[in-house]
Order: sequence, then structure tokens, then C-alpha cells
Amino acid sequence: MKPVAALALVLATGAWAQYPGDRQAHGAARSQAPAAVKGVDVLERLGDNVPEAGHFVDSEGQPFQLSDVLHRGTPVVLTLVYYRCPALCSLVLSGLTRSLRNLDLKLGQDYRVVTVSIDPTETSRQAAESKRGHLQALGVDPLSPAWTFATGQDEDVHALAGALGFQYTYDEASKQYAHAAAIFVLSPDGKISRYLYGIDFPARDVKMALVEAGKGKVGTALDRVLLTCFKYDATTRRFEPYVLGFVRIGASFVFVALATLLTVLWRQEMKMKKRGARA
Repeated sequence: MKPVAALALVLATGAWAQYPGDRQAHGAARSQAPAAVKGVDVLERLGDNVPEAGHFVDSEGQPFQLSDVLHRGTPVVLTLVYYRCPALCSLVLSGLTRSLRNLDLKLGQDYRVVTVSIDPTETSRQAAESKRGHLQALGVDPLSPAWTFATGQDEDVHALAGALGFQYTYDEASKQYAHAAAIFVLSPDGKISRYLYGIDFPARDVKMALVEAGKGKVGTALDRVLLTCFKYDATTRRFEPYVLGFVRIGASFVFVALATLLTVLWRQEMKMKKRGARA
């Protein structure tokens, strides 16, 4: 199968089974898919924990586990790719890099990123080459530990992918992996908080997913207010305006304004009474 055709098919059929309105169409698409992409899917497991003890090796050739970046009070963006991928993986990582470049959150301080190769034959050198390119595009020191690029053995990679519901296959004919285009946002304690799909990730969606995963400890007070006004829409797979949230915020402003007005009037009345008593 040609890479472009495989990419289009994976993007079309890769991750939609979790949405009730799409299941029938998703099943039909999968039944007609070439063997190379059958078995490719993302089965969302929101709220589940990812395995923290899997043994990986980072781009510097040092041992790495997810526990090294979790439980530090900041959310983690996780991607599963492979570094020699001719098309889709580069598009996913480039899309994520563009989004992170437009965030007003600071890598390493407000969030961390981990990229793990699904190809057990890849090396730390390949991970380092990929890291250098994407961190330079992000405008960050290519040696920054805030974005980890790692490789691992098949058992550990499959355990991580399985926990995420990320199903992929290897096509012997093309010597390539077929997989969906998705990134995963983890809470600081390692729970799966949000799935974001595609190869273009609006900065607003990524930021809200990070604020959501950080449970109010990431972002500004305004970001936390905005999160009540935007909810993740499973149909559009975007954070969309949430009317009830705006109504609640509006009602809160009205309440605060009314309380302030009544306080001012009460104080003025007390001052007038005191003046009258003195007279």
C-alpha cells in the first residue's frame, strides 16, 4: 500500500469507535479496509492509569520510566509514534509542535511531553535526531529534559499502548506501522484525561486539555473560568462553547455586582445615620 493511501485511510478509520453515532459507519469502514490497517483503532479509556514501571531508554541512552515525569504536579502530553515513519508520525509531531509553540504555558514548568516509539528496533540515536528537530522547531534547547523521546522493548511498548487503547499493526509488505493519529493528555498522577485526534491540534484545545488535566493547577484564573465555558464535544472532537457555562458565569457576575451595589448602599446609609445622630 502506498504511504499516502495508508495515511488517508488511517485518518478516516483510525479512532472513531468510541462515539455512538459513528459506530455503524466506523464498523463498515473497518470491514472494507485493507488488511494493512485492520486492527488500527483507538479505544478511549478515560480515567484509567497508564503503566508507570515500563522500562524505556531516552534519547541520551539513559533508562526512563513514565514515573520519572509523573507525580510532579504537572500534566503530561504523551505521543506514540515511530521515528522512521515516512508520513503520519512526522505530521502528528509537527502539528503538536506548532500547537505548543502557540501556547502561553511553559514547557517543563506547566507541562511535560513524552514521545515513545512503537518500533522496538529503533535506537536512542533515532530518538535524539527526532528530538533535536522538533525542539529546535519549538524554539527550545534540543537537550531539554522537558520533552522526552524514548524507545523500548516490544513488551513495554505494547503494555503502554494497550493501556491507552492505542491499537496499531505492522505491515510486512511495506515494512511500516499502521496507526491512528492521536495524542494523549495525562493528569499529574498518570490518569488518561483527554484524547486529541488528527494532525492539527488547535492551541486552545491543547491548553484547555492541559488545564483540565492539571485540575486547576495549570494556567491562569482566566483559563479556569474559560474551562467552565468550553466543554469537549465528542462529535467535533474539539472544545466548544458551553452555553450553560456562560450562563453560570453571567449569573455570577450579576450576583457579585448586586452584592457590591447593596454593600455600597448599606455603607452610605450607615454613614448618613451616624451624621444624623451627631447632629
